[in-house]
Amino acid sequence: MLKIGLTGGIGSGKSEVSKRLSARGAVVIDADKIAREVVEPGTPGLARVVATFGEEVLRPDGSLDREKLGSIVFADQEKLAALNAIVHPLVGERVARLQSEAPDDAIVVYDVPLLAENGLAGMYDVVIVVDAADEVRIARLADHRGMAEHDAKARIAAQASREDRLAVADVVIPNEGSLDDLDARADEVWAELLERAARG
Repeated sequence: MLKIGLTGGIGSGKSEVSKRLSARGAVVIDADKIAREVVEPGTPGLARVVATFGEEVLRPDGSLDREKLGSIVFADQEKLAALNAIVHPLVGERVARLQSEAPDDAIVVYDVPLLAENGLAGMYDVVIVVDAADEVRIARLADHRGMAEHDAKARIAAQASREDRLAVADVVIPNEGSLDDLDARADEVWAELLERAARG
């Protein structure tokens, strides 16, 4: 099993890369998606979040208001740490289970947004960083998510710097061009991963 850590700052296009590697045969374990699942209505995770942050982080339908929670935790390091202490262990358990279910010869791609921030590079055989300039990412967050510029800048500032992320990269996928450019680079990277997997 070849373990790949895939990361990139918010708005870098990491999800697009993840989709492309999945389409080429990778088993993708998406930490963000799992982090959403562990705080769905009725889960112990959501109950703990509400116990810590109060009912105001819930929508009227009882689901987590991620934007509201985000505005609370991204402005306060201690609150962010409290949220991570609830969510990370639950995500870890689910990831371990998914990993144990993958075939022995699989190329498993772990989509990990905070890989650099949490010093996780050593857990993977290969670290892939999806990279784009901050101004490109801010524009994408405004265009695709309707995020205000100051919110986009705050999210970017709360994550590792571009330099810190690139420092842990074994493979860099630049993503400031077209989706065709991204497809071409994904093909190159996939070929490289298959070669590494074959070498064992």
